Amino acid sequence: LIYSFGIALITTIICLILGYPAAYFMATQSFRIPVVMIILFILPMWVNFLLRTIATANLFGILGLPLGEGALIFGMCYDFLPFMIFPIFNSIQKIDTSVLEASRDLGATRFQTFRKVVIPLSKPGIQSGIIMVFMPTVSTFAIAELLTNNNIRLFGSIIQDAINTSDMLNFGAALSLILLIFINLTTLIGNHAETESIH
Repeated sequence: LIYSFGIALITTIICLILGYPAAYFMATQSFRIPVVMIILFILPMWVNFLLRTIATANLFGILGLPLGEGALIFGMCYDFLPFMIFPIFNSIQKIDTSVLEASRDLGATRFQTFRKVVIPLSKPGIQSGIIMVFMPTVSTFAIAELLTNNNIRLFGSIIQDAINTSDMLNFGAALSLILLIFINLTTLIGNHAETESIH
C-alpha cells in the first residue's frame, strides 16, 4: 500500500509539472491553438487504456528499454496526464482578464501576476487534477502488470489476486474497503480545500 502511494505521488507530481504549463499555454492562447491541443490530448483517450498500455509496452520493446518501475511511471503519466491538464485549463480559462489587467496596472510583472494571481485562482483546478490522477494510480493493476511483466505489485494487483482466488474473497473485500475509505477521505479533504480556496 505504501509503495502504491509512492508511485501515485510521483506520477501526480510529474503530471502536475507537465500539465500546468500545458494548461496555462492553452488557456492564454488564441482560440485555434487550444482547440488543436485539446484534440491532440483527447484523441488518445478514445482508445481503450489497456490498448494504450500494451502499445506503450511494445514501444519500450522496440526501443530496447527495460520494463520496470520507469516504464510503470511513464505509462501512468501517459494515461492520466489529460486528467491533470483539463481541470487546470478550465480554472485558468475562467479567470477574469480584468483581474490580470488590474495586476499589471498596479505594477506587477508578468511573473508576479502569474505567482500571486493566476496560481491562487487556479487552485481548484489543481486540486481536482491531483485527485483525478492520484486516486486511479493508487488502485490500478493492469498498467503495473503490463509494463513491469507482473514484477511490481501495486495495491490494486493484490486486491485483484484476492478477488480471483475463491478462498480469499474476504481478504480482497477488506482491502477494497480500506482503499474505498481512503479514496472517500481524500475526496472529502480535496472538496473542503477547494471550497476554502473559493471563499
